[in-house]
Amino acid sequence: MAVFESPYGDIAPSTLTITERVFAGLEGRMDAVCLIDGATGASLTGAELVDQVKRLAGGLTARGLGAGVIVAIMAPNMPDYCVAFHGVTWAGGTVTPVNPSYTSYEVKHQLQDAGATVLITAPACLEVARAAAAESSVETIILMGGEGGGDVFPLSAMMGDPLEKQAPVDLDTHPAALPYSSGTTGLPKGVILTHRSMSTNVDQILEVFQIEPGEPTVVFLPFFHIYGLNALLNPYLAAGGLIITMPRFDLELFLRLTQDHAAPRMFVAPPVAIALAQHPLVDAFDMSKLHSIFSAAAPLGEDAAAACAKRLNVQVLQGYGMTELSPASHLMSLKTVRAGAVGLSLPGTRSRIVDPETGADKGVDEEGELWVQGAQVMLGYLNNPEATAATRDNDGWLKTGDLACFDADDYLYIRNRLKELIKYKGLQVAPAELEDVLPSHPSIADAAVIGVPDDEAGELPAAFVVIAAGQSITPDAVMAHAAERLANYKHIRRVTFMDAIPKSASGKILRRELRDGLAAG
Repeated sequence: MAVFESPYGDIAPSTLTITERVFAGLEGRMDAVCLIDGATGASLTGAELVDQVKRLAGGLTARGLGAGVIVAIMAPNMPDYCVAFHGVTWAGGTVTPVNPSYTSYEVKHQLQDAGATVLITAPACLEVARAAAAESSVETIILMGGEGGGDVFPLSAMMGDPLEKQAPVDLDTHPAALPYSSGTTGLPKGVILTHRSMSTNVDQILEVFQIEPGEPTVVFLPFFHIYGLNALLNPYLAAGGLIITMPRFDLELFLRLTQDHAAPRMFVAPPVAIALAQHPLVDAFDMSKLHSIFSAAAPLGEDAAAACAKRLNVQVLQGYGMTELSPASHLMSLKTVRAGAVGLSLPGTRSRIVDPETGADKGVDEEGELWVQGAQVMLGYLNNPEATAATRDNDGWLKTGDLACFDADDYLYIRNRLKELIKYKGLQVAPAELEDVLPSHPSIADAAVIGVPDDEAGELPAAFVVIAAGQSITPDAVMAHAAERLANYKHIRRVTFMDAIPKSASGKILRRELRDGLAAG
């Protein structure tokens, strides 16, 4: 077995829950502001955050909504999101983060699949939250940033006597978070991230990023996404840093907040890096304190990275990870920048490059599927042993579904993707989900979806549709049917009609034939 060890060396698995790890980082800085709402200016000090987390945990526990309870959080970024997340985990519950742009159809699926009985949301999401909750096992809706009323309780009403100690949990088996991911294939699945995996990954990230106490950063990357949650929010708090939240991306506000808080680093996805390289607004702001831009969630091309670095006179770094890795496995530091690479294996992380056809291990500069082993690897997929077994073997090796190679200096390069997943502006779009929705239209007999390259978005969902006998439908109607049921980033952007979807003898869609057909014209 050819194993690529981390050049950073080993790291001990964490002995703290994810909330204990955050609280440890706040010690000694309790009077300092650690969270600011970039939209309103409201803030929390370390002491206020700890107090609110413990009081929410106490209130949930007193109502029987603490230990063992699955709590969904569906909201944009705000300081209260942090209070809600850690209030639940301190009480011994599990958080399943929900995309606030989801339709009620999508939210209902996640609530039902996760078994959530509590839903914490925000005013902008309340209508969708109520509709989804009505068709799920949710019994309690809690509102952040609003007064509630009727069947909805304001967050303030859920506060109780402080729960002074972490509710007992097994670090290795208790899910701290249950984000949803499509993995390498299929419909979105609940990813079981334990306290051990999340808190260890925080330690691994901090070993490389070396965030200073009090260091500010502006976060528009959503907390419902594992990148925003456990690569930014939790590590910055665990380092005693300062998080300035944005509810959604707005380039002008992002630049202004970065300037006003003298943030030394930006954390972005590739479309934002490209905007920073090209948009005239950038010249209106003082970015002199900025020393680096970190891009992840999808590959950033070498030319785009170089243009961004030149425009802002900074280093552009990349990293690699996925929800199933809590999320990070490979990162660049300021001292380890290499064009085209996504970094070095994190401390305590082992990697293999495996031939997807033969299962043989590959060596330096040889391409194969990236497998990762470390304490940050997920426990498995919720109630889905088949998908778990296909992704994580008995020795804890996670099969990423990405084709990659290592160079002689242990830098990782992502070359291509084995998995079916589409990446639209860094967000996952599962073809299987669209292929489930499209045939629900009476005029569609069958459908297949692939990603097509796009300079701005990375990839766009494109549908191949077989029209039902005796029916008719236009491309616009196909796109509208999906748009009514799915979040904006999952919308079909291109439709091709065909007589039959190419499939193997076992019924598997032959996506390569679809791609080749598009490429041919």
